[in-house]
Amino acid sequence: MVHSLPGDVFYPRDENGKYLYHPTDLCATWEALEALKDAGLVKSIGVSNFNRRQLELILNKPGLKYKPVVNQIECHPYFTQPKFKEICDSHDIVIVGYSPLGTCRDSLWVNVKIPSLLDDPVLNSIAAKYKKTSAQVALRFQLQRNIIVIPKSFNPERIKQNFEIFDFSLTSEEMKMVSSLNRNERYVELLMWKDHPEYPFNDPY
Repeated sequence: MVHSLPGDVFYPRDENGKYLYHPTDLCATWEALEALKDAGLVKSIGVSNFNRRQLELILNKPGLKYKPVVNQIECHPYFTQPKFKEICDSHDIVIVGYSPLGTCRDSLWVNVKIPSLLDDPVLNSIAAKYKKTSAQVALRFQLQRNIIVIPKSFNPERIKQNFEIFDFSLTSEEMKMVSSLNRNERYVELLMWKDHPEYPFNDPY
């Protein structure tokens, strides 16, 4: 989403500390991705952190050759994105949910006012029933919503546990219980880039 000016500095700033951005044309960028697909260099193309306006900008682009296959966005029981999921579903765009287990507590880029997801009592009570962890319940919830999850971990045991979600299912009532946890608040706000012309989080979805 954020495009810095070309050069050796990863995130260049001016003398006042303001980030310097490279002008971005989302439709032109999408056409470049389409060219990569035509050349056989990629199998599928998609977007990340696009809001509804940005997604519809691509979908309504004159001469569109390929729709986005996926939209990678934050999605977890505290931020279920139900309205945006309906929109993506209507266009056969798969949601890839990042931070499906919540995220770290780094206040530089994370909204730490939201409690830790994995400590949630509802998730933990359901986990106890199935002899699973709250993380496994959160991942199973997304799986049953047909959302791809990409949990991050450096811990081999937790990585193994993240795969062990195919031997149980949540009931429809439990799915409703977890859905009701939605706070419509995101952990990952990326406020340092709020002044970017294409900052996507000003819109509700």
